[in-house]
Amino acid sequence: MFRGSITALITPFDGERVDEKSFQSFCDWQIKSGTKALVPVGTTGESPTLSHPEHDRVVELCIEAAGGRVPVMAGAGSNNTAEAIRLAKHAKKAGADAVLVAMPYYNKPTQEGMYAHYKAINDAVEIPIYIYNIPGRSVVDMTPDTMGRLAKLENIVGVKDATGDVSRAALQRLSCGVEFNQLCGDDPIALGYNAQGGNGCISVTSNVAPDLVSQMQEASLSGDAETAIELQDRLILLHKALFVEASPAPTKYALSLLGKCKPDVRMPIIPVFKDESKREIEAAMRHAGLLN
Repeated sequence: MFRGSITALITPFDGERVDEKSFQSFCDWQIKSGTKALVPVGTTGESPTLSHPEHDRVVELCIEAAGGRVPVMAGAGSNNTAEAIRLAKHAKKAGADAVLVAMPYYNKPTQEGMYAHYKAINDAVEIPIYIYNIPGRSVVDMTPDTMGRLAKLENIVGVKDATGDVSRAALQRLSCGVEFNQLCGDDPIALGYNAQGGNGCISVTSNVAPDLVSQMQEASLSGDAETAIELQDRLILLHKALFVEASPAPTKYALSLLGKCKPDVRMPIIPVFKDESKREIEAAMRHAGLLN
C-alpha cells in the first residue's frame, strides 16, 4: 500500500490559523501530480505546534481530500505513550490506513523502553504502525535488533528510516524480514536506500516537486537506474536547499513562490529571512525546472 513517493505534508497556515481550504487543495494537487500516499501531521506538518483539536482536524481533512484515491498514513508520534495511543485511535476512527509513530523524543528511553512504547500502541489500536526512526531529532536510535522484535508484533509493519544510513535497509531486512516495509526518510539518499532494498521515500521535497519525485521513485523501483539518476541530479540541490533553514520554513517559502500556500509557520520556527537562503532555494527550484 505504501510504496514510491509519499509526501510528508506541510500544514498551510494563514497567520495563526490552519488554512483548511489550501490544505485540501494541496492534497488534491499532490495526488494529481503522482504522489502515491499522504502523511499529514508529521514533523514537516509542524505537529509539535498544533493543538490536539487541530491535529485531529488536519488528519480528517487529509482523509477527506484523498477520498480513497491514495492511502493516508497519519502522524501519531509523541514522547507520551498514552498520547500516542490517543492519536492512533483517532487516526483509525477517522479512516487512516496507517499511522506513523515517531521515536519518543527528549526523554531518551532505552531499547527496552522503545520496545515497550511501540508494543503498547500495537496492543491498544488495531491499525498498521510505522516506526519513525529519526535520531537527529529524537536523540535515541532504535537498533535493528529491537526493530526485529517489534516486527514480530501484529500491527508493526514498517519503518520510516531517517538515520541517514543506507546500510540500515539491509540490516533491518535481516532482522525484520523481507515483508517489513522500509521507507527512506531522507530525500538525498532515497535513491541509494531503494538500491539496498527500500520501497520508497516519505519525502519533504515532494511537497514542492511531487511529479519529479514520483517519477524518480517509479524509475528507481522499476530498475531504470539511468532515468532515476537523471531525475535525482535535477532534484539534489532542492533536497539540500529545503533544509537551509529550519524545516519546513524553506519548503513553505518555495511553495509560496508556486502559489500553493503562504510562507507562514509557527514559532519557534520562523519564516525564511536570509536573502542568501532565499536565493539558494530559488536557484535550486530553477535547476529542477520549477521556476523560469
